[in-house]
Formats: sequence, structure tokens, C-alpha cells
Amino acid sequence: MRKQLPLVLGLFLSCGSLAFAQQPTPAASPAPPKPAMSKAQSQRIIISTEKKLWEGWKTKNYKPFKTYLTSESVNIGDQGVAGKSDLLKAFESMSCEVKSYDLSDIKVVFLDSDAALITYKAAQDGTCGGEALPAAVWASSTYVRRGGKWLAASHQETTAK
Repeated sequence: MRKQLPLVLGLFLSCGSLAFAQQPTPAASPAPPKPAMSKAQSQRIIISTEKKLWEGWKTKNYKPFKTYLTSESVNIGDQGVAGKSDLLKAFESMSCEVKSYDLSDIKVVFLDSDAALITYKAAQDGTCGGEALPAAVWASSTYVRRGGKWLAASHQETTAK
């Protein structure tokens, strides 16, 4: 029996170490979540993006529209409702000359942490198709946060009286 004790002890230790080796390794602690973007940061980004869209329209640089509109965006104006692809096609054939614009009375309201509404008054001097643009419009755009980026999901304008 004494001769078998080292053998039994060896088997016991071997089995014990095999069982221990099969235990799942504790996962590394996950990286701490990135701090949420503050409302003030989001507000600055939304206003800046809206201004980039207006500047793109003025300078006929439509890249901001490709970059900052959601694929399913809806744009509402006096010509009706247009999606992103319709809007981009219209820009190609649209003969607009925008001399200047100014955005004022800007307000951003957060609908939740990933959706916001920006409203403002836009004064503008320009023509489209030889017709004068309204001197001023009240506008609103809805923004959604996707993949950490704020994108315009809708835009609407009403001629100011």
C-alpha cells in the first residue's frame, strides 16, 4: 500500500491539475466606456454641421450633403418632398446662385440622447432658375446620432412673412 500511495497521490494531483486547466480563464476587464458626448458638444456639432450644409449649397460643393445626410433623409420645401438621392440629383441640374445667407435664432432641442431638432431663421440673397429666393425662411432639421456621428435625417423650410 505504501508503494501505491505515491501513485494514487500522483494520479490525484494530475487529475486535479487537468480539472483546473479546464476552468475558464477570467475575461480581461472590458475597457471603460467612452464618456458620453455632452449636450453642449453635440449642440456645437449640430450647428456646425447645419452651417456646413448651407455653405455647401452656396458654394455648390455638395460633398457635405453626401457626408452629413442619412441615407433615408427627407427634405421638404416648396417643390415637395425629396430623399437624399433626389436632392443630390436636383443639385446637379439646379441653377442656383446664392450670394449670401445668415442663420439666426438658432435653437437645438434634444428629443433624446441620439435625436435632436435644430430650428432657426435663414436670411438669404440668391436666385434659383432665375427666380429670387425667399428673403427669409424658418427652417428645421432633425438630427440623429449614428455610430457616434450626428447626421441630418430631415430638413424643412417655410417662407417667413
